[in-house]
Amino acid sequence: MSYRPYQQILRRKSRQIMVGKVPVGGDAPITVQTMTNTPTEDAEATIAQIRRAEVAGVDIVRVSCPTPESTAALAEIVREVNVPVVADIHFHYRRAIEAAKAGAACLRINPGNIGSADRVKEVVKAARDHGCSIRIGVNAGSLEKHLLEKYGEPNPEALVESALWHAAHLQENDFHEFKISVKASDVFLAVAAYQQLAEVCDHPLHIGITEAGSKRAGTVKSSVGLGSLLWAGIGDTMRVSLSAEPEEEVLVGWEMLKTLGLRHRGVKIISCPSCARQGFNVIETVSRLEERLAHIQTPLSLSIIGCVVNGPGEALMTDLGVTGGGAGRHMVYAAGKTDHTVDADRMIEHVVELVEAKAAQIEAEKAAEEAARKAAANPAPMAAQAAE
Repeated sequence: MSYRPYQQILRRKSRQIMVGKVPVGGDAPITVQTMTNTPTEDAEATIAQIRRAEVAGVDIVRVSCPTPESTAALAEIVREVNVPVVADIHFHYRRAIEAAKAGAACLRINPGNIGSADRVKEVVKAARDHGCSIRIGVNAGSLEKHLLEKYGEPNPEALVESALWHAAHLQENDFHEFKISVKASDVFLAVAAYQQLAEVCDHPLHIGITEAGSKRAGTVKSSVGLGSLLWAGIGDTMRVSLSAEPEEEVLVGWEMLKTLGLRHRGVKIISCPSCARQGFNVIETVSRLEERLAHIQTPLSLSIIGCVVNGPGEALMTDLGVTGGGAGRHMVYAAGKTDHTVDADRMIEHVVELVEAKAAQIEAEKAAEEAARKAAANPAPMAAQAAE
């Protein structure tokens, strides 16, 4: 069970490209990205960091490749992880070519920064030869000199013009497997730029509020900016840029998508802010449950409410729920109905067991439905087995 949104978000129509095996744009799910902060030359540390992001649910990971040593390490990194890797290239066109040869699924570049038209052509050839897509990464903090002279300062028009100028470099080389970002640390500037860009092209868009800040401040800032864009149907892939570990960026990104009903993964906990009426320590309970249930990928909902004022009502709309009761016992709900009570000292362990069992049940039902669908679509093998 889950909340039914009162309004379905109508996503902007865009071209679809591939980042490795992951589709971006079109009708593909909005993907969640992050970026490593280990030295890329340290392949072991970078691989370990990507694997933690994978557990958190990352779809695509970007790594910085500023040196020959970093692109040399990229081959091992790509080989050892399970998600597509984007090579972040800023100026040197040879790094882009090396990264493509090393197995990068995508190159993050500004074609205008690469150099001459011949160098852009070489990068495009490497991308085409090795099956790479490209992300054009425009940033308010590094706009081209001619645009700053034209507009006087970074503004939405300058960001959009920069993006389309760079896109033209690729299109002139008959290369269309690219997406665009127009990031800024100012929420209003970034949102306005993305809105304008979304109106004038069908390129898939990578959205983000760059340099958003610390875990708490950056989460709020990114939620305001990215939430506005996602609600308007803008965005095909996203990164929450935090001064925090990459897996934290992934978790925040997923929470945004789950909140807007755009994607579903893991346990969605609905919990009260707690007050003097609470029958148990809600804050501590939710914190422990988030940690204990992080391994669950099956989408399901859980309400944790401290008292009976809102608890039964919230439980009506969640798969499982707990409401604080008296005498050291709390009420447990299943499918919106009162099911049983549990002792306070067993509550967290009991909820974990219930969630794990519910997730296993959902997955078993999905597997049975898929098997039945395949059997209906291809009945001949079943008939042959019956004849034997």
